[in-house]
Amino acid sequence: MKRYLYMSVPPVIANVSEAISHNFFRNYVKIATSSFRTLAMTVFLFSHFSYAGTVGVITVNGGINPASNDFIQESIKESHVRGYEALVIQLDTPGGLLNSTREIVQAILEAPLAVIVYVSPSGAHAGSAGVMITLAAHIAAMAPGTNIGAAHPVMGTGQDVKGNMGEKIENDTAAFAETIAETRGRNKKWAIDAVRKSVSITAKQALEKNVIDFVALSLKDLLQAVHGKKIKVKDKTVMLNTKDVSLVTLEMNLRQKIVNTLSDPNIAIMLMALGGMGIYFEVTHPGLIVPGVVGAICLILGFISMQTLPINHGGLLLLILGFCLLFAELFIPSFGVLGIGGIIAMVLGAIFFIDPNHPGDIAVSLAFVLPMIIAIGLLMLAVIFVVLKARKRKKWTGKEGLIGEKGEVLEEVSPTQDGRVFVDGEYWTAKADEVIHKGERIVVEKVESLGRIKVKKL
Repeated sequence: MKRYLYMSVPPVIANVSEAISHNFFRNYVKIATSSFRTLAMTVFLFSHFSYAGTVGVITVNGGINPASNDFIQESIKESHVRGYEALVIQLDTPGGLLNSTREIVQAILEAPLAVIVYVSPSGAHAGSAGVMITLAAHIAAMAPGTNIGAAHPVMGTGQDVKGNMGEKIENDTAAFAETIAETRGRNKKWAIDAVRKSVSITAKQALEKNVIDFVALSLKDLLQAVHGKKIKVKDKTVMLNTKDVSLVTLEMNLRQKIVNTLSDPNIAIMLMALGGMGIYFEVTHPGLIVPGVVGAICLILGFISMQTLPINHGGLLLLILGFCLLFAELFIPSFGVLGIGGIIAMVLGAIFFIDPNHPGDIAVSLAFVLPMIIAIGLLMLAVIFVVLKARKRKKWTGKEGLIGEKGEVLEEVSPTQDGRVFVDGEYWTAKADEVIHKGERIVVEKVESLGRIKVKKL
């Protein structure tokens, strides 16, 4: 009946119905597609321009080291990804490692946005490595009461490098300073003198000698002063729009703070010394374990702090060391020393190896990784504890499992005559150093041969 009614619908009506349904579906798809495109464009515009009119600000105090190098480079990347107008580096440093300085200068020269170096507050200075960083900035400024200079290269202890090596380093550093000054159109002669003669000048003198671009009382005054200034960023000329901008302060992440602390020359030397002593004691006195574990961790931390190892490479070594220590705990009785050392090494390795601040990249969260590593380490320690406890537990099978078992005498046992006893559900031939009568309780002392045991009276 239903089939008949369906077939009996006039063809004109059926065609009209089909056309209406088709047009409705097509219009629905158009509306949905248009709405999705509008939403996507809104999200795109918001993500790229929500930080327009914003300037990032970081503070670099103390020595220039791998931590400050990583911090500055990551801040440049983050500021660019967020669409900041510029990045301001508030600088106060006595100097630092030349390798870190070179990497920072390269990052600033190749930066995709304006980098402003502001030596502040009053009383601050840009010494040694700070000279190179200030010269490399797109905009260089100083607060009143600050100074810049004294860029002669010295050893980590503060002593001059003697001989031909010292001359080579001085010439190379002078050429480095001259190249930076030439690139930014600053005073090349003064840059060379700062390296060769360790000259140092005040903020006012620096402005007069074309070492810097501005002297500003505050960061707000500086941003007002550079507003509308045209600068060259990589291969294009841009005009700064820094009037009435909002400021966003960027902070060091956990690993950068740790490396920054470890990079203190005194701490770095102490770590290397402890590491060397620990390895020495472990080699000369095998089995102490503690000196070896502490020494290995301290050596890797020392290499990281002295920039002999890149931060992430050092983190990878610590992770490998941690796994090796935890694995060794299964075979070497260390009372948990290897396990605890392994957990510490793995936690430090995760902090150094995983960088949570890679803008635009897929990154692993330390908030997820650290608890996971600690949980895995504790689980492995628990397994190790159970295994060691099982090793110490009384054996329940074989000859050893029979020792200490209790039973009953079925036939008299004496030093001169063996008797029969019932132990652990079985009949045994037994001997004893005393006379033990039938029915008395006994305990097994020794299994001498198959089917013959030595017992004593309970």
